[in-house]
Amino acid sequence: MEEIRRIREELSKKLGEDLEVLLPARRYETAGEISRRCLRRREERLTLTDMLDHVFLHRALGIPIFLALMYAVFQFAYSVSEPFMVMLEAAFGWLGSLAGEAETPLASLWADGICGGLGFVLVFIFPIFFLFFALAILEDSGYLPRAAFVMDRLMYRLGLHGRSFIPLLLGFGCNLPAIMATRVIDDERDRLITILVNPLMSCSARLPVYVLLAGAFFGAYAGAAIFSMYVLGIALAILMALLFRKTIPQLRGKPAPFILELPPYLRPTLRSVLLKTWQRGVVFLKKAATILFAGALALWALSSFPWGAPLEATYAGMLGHALEPLLRPLGFDWMAAVALFFGFLAKEIVVETFGILYGVAGEEEIQAAVAAHMTPVTAFAFMAFTLIYLPCLATFGIIRAETGSWKWTLFAVAYELALAYAVAATIVAFGSIVWG
Repeated sequence: MEEIRRIREELSKKLGEDLEVLLPARRYETAGEISRRCLRRREERLTLTDMLDHVFLHRALGIPIFLALMYAVFQFAYSVSEPFMVMLEAAFGWLGSLAGEAETPLASLWADGICGGLGFVLVFIFPIFFLFFALAILEDSGYLPRAAFVMDRLMYRLGLHGRSFIPLLLGFGCNLPAIMATRVIDDERDRLITILVNPLMSCSARLPVYVLLAGAFFGAYAGAAIFSMYVLGIALAILMALLFRKTIPQLRGKPAPFILELPPYLRPTLRSVLLKTWQRGVVFLKKAATILFAGALALWALSSFPWGAPLEATYAGMLGHALEPLLRPLGFDWMAAVALFFGFLAKEIVVETFGILYGVAGEEEIQAAVAAHMTPVTAFAFMAFTLIYLPCLATFGIIRAETGSWKWTLFAVAYELALAYAVAATIVAFGSIVWG
């Protein structure tokens, strides 16, 4: 066995390709050659699938095309949804004004807690639905399996299995089903690595935070700022997978080979695309009716009581000032600390927190308030910290369920906290040097 392993390593070095990838490819080439010699067929014409695959599966163009399509998806979700967000925001603003000027707990609950907190989060249902709509089109067209194929070579060399791509891509929607989707990965090491890095994918719950801060600080470049968070998540996932593969004994070894049958390209149907969009988007609505509503009530209570006290003297202020020293080196104040603390329940609550603590409602008003407490550098660092620092409570639970281990679950929490702090600190330090 040792001699065979040595020979395989020497052949891999000589050929410049891993034998686990090369041998299956050569088998298919040989089978195709035998088939061409044994069968007599009419003249074959290039199909539309063949022509498109020459472009989308190109060694040099495949990955840039994938990145360009992903950028277009996020730019589409942000730009097209903006008018709808403005209309829904105006509706919640009008509902909040029904409370009048009464300074009572009940009026405050309606105007600040429900309309100002929960209502503002619901505004972001539009970019979330449009994001799912665009991804459903790519899925039904047959492109996503090609994206997995294109990314496999890079992922294999960086320690991730080719089958990891689909769970990671699903993480753009929600990390819960994405982590459950790792069950299709046979090798336990590959599956565990995919689970550990999956929370680094920007789920739809983080999108409201990105939209809020990008709109407040980056203007015409808001779409690019949002897209950069998705790229950052992918890059960190690959980096951490490689690091885990190299340094953790239980995870060492090369990923298993990846073989994938590519379906023909199809024209997506509106019914199928809308159905998938609704099935994935309704998860956000259910969360709004439960976790986000409860979070809005809790945040309003913490920021309103003791009743009549200044904001910094409320329970939320006490909590924020206790956490602030930990985050002050990153440029985050006590309000940002409270937002991140409650973000562990669900990332959308980060936006609710800002609305409630600043005592304003509506996208423009909250963006103006945030702009008074952050700089573009600290805002970008806050976006990155939100991306990385902790999975939500539900994801925490699914990691425990899928790994069957508290050790790996707590390891995921610990490394993400450390990584979030390191990345945010790097952004702040670099930004301070460049912009002063």
